[in-house]
Amino acid sequence: MIREGAPSKRAAIERAALTLFLRDGYARTSVDAVAREAGVSKRTVYDYYGDKQTLFLEVIARTQAGYEDQFRELVDRTLPGDTPDLAAALFEFGRAFSSGVAQTQDRNAMVRLIVAEAAHFPDLLERWQGVGGQQQMLADRLAQFAERGLLDVPDPLEAAAYLGILVTAQAQGRTLYGTLPISDEELAGLVASGVGVFLRAFRPSS
Repeated sequence: MIREGAPSKRAAIERAALTLFLRDGYARTSVDAVAREAGVSKRTVYDYYGDKQTLFLEVIARTQAGYEDQFRELVDRTLPGDTPDLAAALFEFGRAFSSGVAQTQDRNAMVRLIVAEAAHFPDLLERWQGVGGQQQMLADRLAQFAERGLLDVPDPLEAAAYLGILVTAQAQGRTLYGTLPISDEELAGLVASGVGVFLRAFRPSS
């Protein structure tokens, strides 16, 4: 029977598992290795999670939830609903978001891990195919700008998807998802280009 166990041990196990899954992938990460890294017994890992697959999915889910919390803070900080300068706010959002995508090793490792393992885990595919929390948050903020007459977005979810792609895709391609370095100046240029395309597409006609 799976038990809740001590929160401190759960946290240690999940930190260890995340480190090893990101570094070595799912198949090459053993429960023995997770237990050693966490400083607990193998039996404790099984008692808390049942099997490696359940541990893997829980670690992915908790990590993605953490990314959503960070994204919410990012949107509130860089894209306030009452911003007086939409273009500047979009650029600040894009630069911060793209930097997190292109220049954060753990986040890029997570993307590569999910891409590599999604075909073997239907739950991952299902989460990937639906509207994610980040897209919904951004769509809600773009809808606020539309209400102020700053944007023309008949479908805020679609507009949010385009904005996310426009401010990150070039940097992802340039860095091979964080594998190659990119300067802050080059990143800013790519983001400015993407924001410009977004505004030409979604600014109301005068």
